[in-house]
Amino acid sequence: MATRRNADSAPHTHAEPPITGRLGPAEREESWQRLGAETFDVVVVGGGVVGVGAALDAATRGLRVALVEARDLASGTSSRSSKLFHGGLRYLEQLEFGLVREALRERELMLTRIAPHLVKPVAFLYPLANRLWERPYTAAGLFLYDTMGGARSVPGQKHLTRAGALRLVPALKRDALIGGIRYYDAQADDARHTMMVGRTAAHYGAVVRTSTQVVEFLREADRVSGVRVRDVEDGREVDVRAHAVINATGVWTDELQRLSGSRGRFRVRASKGVHIVVPRDRIVAEAGMILRTEKSVLFVIPWRNHWIVGTTDTDWNLDLAHPAATKHDIDYILEHVNSVLATPLTHDDIEGVYAGLRPLLAGESDSTSKLSREHAVARVAPGLVAIAGGKYTTYRVMGADAVDAAHVDLPGRIQPSITDKVPLVGADGYHALVNQADQLAAKHGLHPYRVRHLLDRYGSLVHEVLSLAADNPELLRPIPASPDYLQVEAVYAVSHEGAMHLEDVLTRRTRISIEYAHRGVESSEAVARLIAPVLGWDEETIKREVEVYNARVEAERTSQTKPDDQAADAVRAAAPEARPQLAEPVS
Repeated sequence: MATRRNADSAPHTHAEPPITGRLGPAEREESWQRLGAETFDVVVVGGGVVGVGAALDAATRGLRVALVEARDLASGTSSRSSKLFHGGLRYLEQLEFGLVREALRERELMLTRIAPHLVKPVAFLYPLANRLWERPYTAAGLFLYDTMGGARSVPGQKHLTRAGALRLVPALKRDALIGGIRYYDAQADDARHTMMVGRTAAHYGAVVRTSTQVVEFLREADRVSGVRVRDVEDGREVDVRAHAVINATGVWTDELQRLSGSRGRFRVRASKGVHIVVPRDRIVAEAGMILRTEKSVLFVIPWRNHWIVGTTDTDWNLDLAHPAATKHDIDYILEHVNSVLATPLTHDDIEGVYAGLRPLLAGESDSTSKLSREHAVARVAPGLVAIAGGKYTTYRVMGADAVDAAHVDLPGRIQPSITDKVPLVGADGYHALVNQADQLAAKHGLHPYRVRHLLDRYGSLVHEVLSLAADNPELLRPIPASPDYLQVEAVYAVSHEGAMHLEDVLTRRTRISIEYAHRGVESSEAVARLIAPVLGWDEETIKREVEVYNARVEAERTSQTKPDDQAADAVRAAAPEARPQLAEPVS
């Protein structure tokens, strides 16, 4: 790449090298100074998986990059997916062979090279109910699924009799199936994966800053030349200069488009997807399931000591930040999963519920509306690129496409994308540490299962996590009322992982808000007190953070008893915002 650095945009050197892309309070202040002082090649707006993917892609091409996010990393759609890296079996039926092939290639990259610490194989049973046509039809589809993505590290399909399928999933009614096919996909904690992609971008020199909202676009003549941003924690504003801006805001794409004053090339329609979380013992099974519904498919996905069951697919035209699940949504999921379960699930079994919005493309012509889960990239104005659509699994390809589209606005030649060769922070050394888990456990006085759990969340960053407890062994005790997590994980979330509010820790850095029936309320004060010293909170701030979090949980619980979207949204939207200086909508 042609070198084009000047004094104000010289390579940034930290006081200590950003070994792991640490995102803590000190780095946050440093990032603010960099935003105002440097001229960037690319500014990415949006801290979801596509935004952080684009930032990592640009940084590893040797570009000067900043990413700003109004809330938290993965605070929108990217923390509320089905948590699968999958080709998408149903896209085969829609003959979307290119999409499936691309997604399966990405799944393999994640499992083997990019994020083996975060992305794991998961087995599914496809129950067969139709004696004649269904087995050959499904087997043909799964054969394509097994072979389209190139090399693969998960087992191929296995055909099962009814007895074999019931051994794999004893929870099924005998008359719900005549046999089944077991196949494999992959899963990850989506919020954690997105955050790790963001940290990897920071590791390669990108500015990654949350609670930083775009309030205005900067222009020189007819071109976009950067953005004005506000720190929504303290109200400061600064102009950020850039050769190109990438709008990677998902369901907020149109809103940001209006703010820029440019006419979009495509529109984004929000589709709500709801999932429920139930305890593992409520469904006796050794594999997940994929069930056909009249409109789509329903997944039953193993998730640590739980099952995630979902999803729905309905239009959503209300609050984009806090989509609300309704009683109707939950009843729909229960009705469909109970149609095959010998012991039905009830509302009382539900530990957690979450609702997210898919950013579906709704083009301005018929030809683009069929794109749905494919993605679109457009240079909507000189200096401004928008990307939307797609699915979580293909985030890396989407990020690369967005940077490619921005190249016309960048001086000099840009290098091709290399993120298919770039492991995320924590991946390097992970496999060796898994083999050494017993020694690591003995060294820190932990049970080996606990260390393995930490390795699957942090990979080789586990040393960083555990080192925070060196002077305070109490931090190696479980979080009160949320025993799957250690207290040190909450501290690490704010010292290294960019969490700034109690909500960030309980809903995204950990998944306490959906994995426990109390939804984090019984842990909220303890966690607030753990993170307060790192974030500089006084008693009043601790009290406010706990109140805001508990009010959010109460609003979500109440919204889930309402019959329709309007009623549920009214309750959820009334809850206080953890980031009160956020402007919404921005346009």
